[in-house]
Amino acid sequence: MNTSLEHRTVLVIGRGSGIARAVALATRDAGAQVIAAGRNAEALAVAYAGEPGITTETVDITDDASIIGLGERLGRLDHIVSTASARARGRLPDLTRDAVRTSLDTKVIGPLMLAKHLGPRINEGGSFVLFSGVAAFKIAVGTLAVAITNGAADTLTRSLALELAPIRVNAISPGVIDTGAWDALGEKGKAEMFSDQSERNPARRIGTTEDIADAVLFAMTSTFLTGITLAVDGGEALT
Repeated sequence: MNTSLEHRTVLVIGRGSGIARAVALATRDAGAQVIAAGRNAEALAVAYAGEPGITTETVDITDDASIIGLGERLGRLDHIVSTASARARGRLPDLTRDAVRTSLDTKVIGPLMLAKHLGPRINEGGSFVLFSGVAAFKIAVGTLAVAITNGAADTLTRSLALELAPIRVNAISPGVIDTGAWDALGEKGKAEMFSDQSERNPARRIGTTEDIADAVLFAMTSTFLTGITLAVDGGEALT
C-alpha cells in the first residue's frame, strides 16, 4: 500500500494536542499539505508554530455558517479528518440534556454537516475519516452518552459511505489512548488506571496517539476501504 500523501491537501479538525496533533504531523510527514482547524484559532497557531507544511484555520463544526465559510476559504480538498468530540461521561442520574446534545452535535451532527457542506469539495480519490470509540462496543455503566454518541458515529460512517460514494468514508475507534484526556485523574490515578487497563487489555499496553495516526493514514490511503469502523483498541472490546 502506498502511504504517500504527496500533493494532497488534508483538513484535520480538532485541538492542537493529543490525537489531532499526531494525525496532523503524521499526515504532513506523509507528504500532505495540512490545514489544522478548530474553534480556538490562537491556540492552534501556537501549537503548530514552526511546523512546516501545516497551516491553521478556524471552524466550529456545530455551526453551519462556520463550516460553509471554511469551505469557501479552502476550496478543494483531498481528505478530511474530524477528531472533534465533547464527552458526556457519567451515570444516567448525572447526565444533562445539554451535555448529551453537545456530545451528539460535536461528534455526529457536526461531521454530518461537514459532509454536506465540504463533501462536494473533496477531490476524486479522496476520503473522509470520522472518529467513534470503544464505548460503542463495550457497554459499561458511566459511559451511556459516550456509547450512544459513538454508536451514532458508526452508523453515520456507513451511511455517508453510500451517500458520498465514490468518496470513501471510514471511522477510527480508539481504545484507551495516552493523551491529556486522562490527566484529570491525577498522576497516581492515571498510573493506576493505565496499569489496570494494561493488565486486562489483550495487547498488554496502553495505546499511543501514533497508533491512532497510523490508522488514520491507513484509512486515507487504502483505496478499497470504505464504510468501515477500524477498532484500534488493543482488543479492549473483547474484555
